[in-house]
Order: sequence, then structure tokens, then C-alpha cells
Amino acid sequence: MDKQLDDICIGMVGLGYVGLPAAIAFAALYDVIGYDIEKQKVDALRKGREGTGEVTEEELANTTCRFTSDPSDLNICDVIIVAVPTPIDKNNRPDLSYLEKATETVASHLKDGAIVVYESTVYPGATEEICIPILERITGFSVGEGFSIGYSPERINPGDKKNTFKTIGKLVAGYDQVTLDTLIALYGSVLEAPVYPVASIKVAEAAKVVENTQRDVNIAYMNELAQLFDKMDIDIFEVLAAAGTKWNFIPFEPGLVGGHCISVDPYYLIEKAKNVGFTPALISTARNQNAKMGKYIVDKITNVANELNLTNRELKVNVLGVTFKENVPDLRNSMAIDIVKLLKEKGIHVHMADPVANEEEVEEMCGEGISAYHELPSADIVLLLVPHNQFTKQPEEYYHAMLKSEQSVIIDLKNRLSIDQWNKKVNYWTL
Repeated sequence: MDKQLDDICIGMVGLGYVGLPAAIAFAALYDVIGYDIEKQKVDALRKGREGTGEVTEEELANTTCRFTSDPSDLNICDVIIVAVPTPIDKNNRPDLSYLEKATETVASHLKDGAIVVYESTVYPGATEEICIPILERITGFSVGEGFSIGYSPERINPGDKKNTFKTIGKLVAGYDQVTLDTLIALYGSVLEAPVYPVASIKVAEAAKVVENTQRDVNIAYMNELAQLFDKMDIDIFEVLAAAGTKWNFIPFEPGLVGGHCISVDPYYLIEKAKNVGFTPALISTARNQNAKMGKYIVDKITNVANELNLTNRELKVNVLGVTFKENVPDLRNSMAIDIVKLLKEKGIHVHMADPVANEEEVEEMCGEGISAYHELPSADIVLLLVPHNQFTKQPEEYYHAMLKSEQSVIIDLKNRLSIDQWNKKVNYWTL
């Protein structure tokens, strides 16, 4: 690419949790075209509305980014950044269909000499094995001649207002040194954090899946301890607080693992490992441990029902929070949704409340809508699955009012309620 950076046009393909904040940041310095296949999303962005919470209304209102659902608008872009979902299928195998279709779209409208940068999470080798052949086939050019490629894995943490696109250090890799130097300068111009060049695209791809797989393994350890200590009548959170007094203890907590990264990325590494004849025993075991946590919680609830001398069909449960993590509307791979479905399959009466989730999405996923969190009926079990601020900041009376009887139970999965400070004691369980 011969043009100076201040003259370039950047295309962002995918305007979700990753692509939108990046597009807004780049648009402060460059001509940016934000493309998404969903016309409804593009129309909303043009009107200053978005559903992720990753950018402010002010940022959206003031951006110069041009939002479009017409892929031909990409044909003037010197750099195209691809940030589309890379989920797993029903068999927990990588689903690269979004990436493949996005690459086909980009290739069909690729400017001569442009750089295509991938931010989507993939297994090591995918960019070169899958994306380059598509680009070459459709453009008729060879990589390094008519176009170049790079990889810079996204590190967005949904709902985190401190660690954002601009403040998180960025890995960059390029097909050749010229491409790498361009990407170092490009990302470095908009970030307030360091840009780290790495030796190859495969290294950058591997680093991304390792980051999230490490978290999955550590959380699995915590979840296994939580189940062990529950049988021993030991408070796991008291144990972790005590262990945390050692300077080199790594602070992880038990909990549900969902979302677009930690519950998905290990499967990409597992699949690639199998393809090269290696069995990743620890990674696979950890992933299975975390995947089973939903069933563990449901079994705990049915045990509580037995202690209350109630059948499943008599049991009433209020579920607080159904997104994949607190204070974000993201429902992707939410284990809270899985728990709701398992409860309903057992014939248990469930009412859901979530002040940040999209009501239509929840109804589509669960077969019924959510209630206002101040209008929930009384229940035998109040299940705080996702501790949104609206729940943890409620007074003690809010929870007492939902309890059907003195025998009713509060399950505070992540130990966010200060039960020990309450004036009136309740039956309580946490991981």
C-alpha cells in the first residue's frame, strides 16, 4: 500500500461488540466505512441507536463513520478489517461460515493493493488455510501481489469501561514486513496502549485462543473446588480470600462460563489439536467441567425442592439475570439461558427478570418473555444467576419480599449479596 496513512480509507466488516467500537475509534482520524450484513442494524446505527452498550450515544452521534449494508461501498477501502463472529456448531466444532462469507464479500469488492486484516478469533493457521485461498480465488491475485493480509486478534471485554479498544494492548501480524509496519502504524495511531508485533500470523492466532483458554482452565479449577467444598461444607469464597493473602495466588472465582470467547475459543484449539494428532487432555477436561455447570446448578435446585418437600411442578423459581455476564446485554452462549431451559424441561415454574437483556431475544430463546424485576411474584427459590448492578444494589427487603415462605431459599451464584449483614436471616446457598 503506497498511500500515506492520513489518506487511507478503512472498511470495518461486522459492526458488533468488536467492530463497532473499533470503527468509531478509527473514524476519529480516518475515512471509515462500517459495513454489516444486517440492514436493520445499519439503519439503527444511522439513527444513533445500537444494542451492545460498547459505544456511547454521544460517540455514535458525533462519528464520521459511514454505516452501510451495501458491500460495494467497500471497493474504495485501502484497509479492510474483518470482525465477524466465529462461533461453534451444535457439536462444539468451529463454525467458520461467517468468516468465509465475509471473506467472499470482501474479495468481491477488494481494491487493488488493499490489506485485509482479520480480528475474528480462529484456530492457528485458519487465516492462511481458509481466508487466503478465498481471497486469491475471487480476486485472481496472489497474496503479496494484488493484496496483503494481516491479523490482529480482538480483545474486547463486553461491559468493561476501563479496558476498551483504545486502552488494550494490540497484537499485530502481517503477511510481510511492509504489511506489518503499516498495521503497527495504523493501530498505533488510534490506540492509547502499546502495539505488539509478533513473528507470524499463526503466533497471533494462537495467542488469542491461549488467552481465553487459560481463563477457561482456571475457572474450571475453581468450579471443581466449589463442588468439592460444597460437599465438605466449606465456603469456597472464604477459602479463596484466605489463599489470596499469598502474593502469587492468581485470583479466579467459580461461575458460569459463557459468551463469545471463553466458552468458545478452547474448542477451536481442541479441534486444531485433533487435526494435527494431539490430544489436549487438560484443555478438554476443563471445557467439559465448565460446560457441565448448568446441570450442576439445576441438580442443586431439584435437591432444594426435595428438602422443601415440593415436586418439580410445584416449585416456583425466580431467575435474576439471563445474559452471559453482569451488566451487558449479550446473550450469546449464555449458560443462564441454558439453566432456564433445563428448569422448564423439568416442569419447574420459572419467572425471569433481566433489566439489560433484549426482551424479544429472550422470548425467542426461551419461549417466554421476562418480567420487570420489581414485579416478580413470590417464589420458593430466588436464583441470582447474573449479578447486574440493578440486583446487587437492591435493599435487603427486595429479596425478602420475593420469598414465598421462611423455608424459601436464595441462591446467590457468584456470592455478590452481603447476606451476613442482613438483619433478617434467610436460607442461602452460593457456589
